[in-house]
Amino acid sequence: MTAAVVIPARYGSTRFPAKILASATGRPLVQHVVDQARLCTRVREIIVATDDSRIVAALSKYETKTVMTRVEHQSGTDRIAEVAQSLADDIIINVQGDEPEISPSTVDALIELMQRCPCDMATVVTPFAKDADPNNPNIVKAVISHDGKALYFSRSAIPYHRPPTYTGAAPYYHHLGIYGYRRSFLLKFAGWKPSVLEQTEKLEQLRALEHGATIQTIVIDHAPPGIDTAEQYEAFVRRVAGV
Repeated sequence: MTAAVVIPARYGSTRFPAKILASATGRPLVQHVVDQARLCTRVREIIVATDDSRIVAALSKYETKTVMTRVEHQSGTDRIAEVAQSLADDIIINVQGDEPEISPSTVDALIELMQRCPCDMATVVTPFAKDADPNNPNIVKAVISHDGKALYFSRSAIPYHRPPTYTGAAPYYHHLGIYGYRRSFLLKFAGWKPSVLEQTEKLEQLRALEHGATIQTIVIDHAPPGIDTAEQYEAFVRRVAGV
């Protein structure tokens, strides 16, 4: 089974306009994501899927493959699915364009999992950081079975700890936004209408669960810092500079 990484990259961003091309490090933010993916050992091809010619132009000097997609896509998954239609790879990995410190070993582990496991999708979770608040709706929680299958994802604190002092309570898992798809499943998934749970929680992966799909998870030690705000980007620039 071969695997391709497709990185959805749109120019617009509400909290940090044009963040995908922020270049204070000397390279566009999304190019750092491509650079990390290039260190993977199980990836056949890396593609940036975009709807903006400015992104294509900015990445051309790095010999990064870009594919222009339709403007009207409502999600990165839809954008990836359009690209996947022209690919022959069995596995498509969705790496977000604002995750410049994604670990290549995590991407390879996700691919390896899908090569040996007959799941429709795969994704990544990590135990909650000690200072993280499970009631924060911006941190998506995952509940997983004993064999690593995803049971549910929520913005609420799940599983609910009752009584709160029970020392054997199930842990909180933070869901990270990297996905692996069987290409055939991705194309089917993109054709389904948004589901009730998906629209309730604003979490696309719930559409898959509502249709009975199997989502396998892997657990990693910690979450790489994503870039949602200008302040987070400034911190990333300092890390790149080593200060």
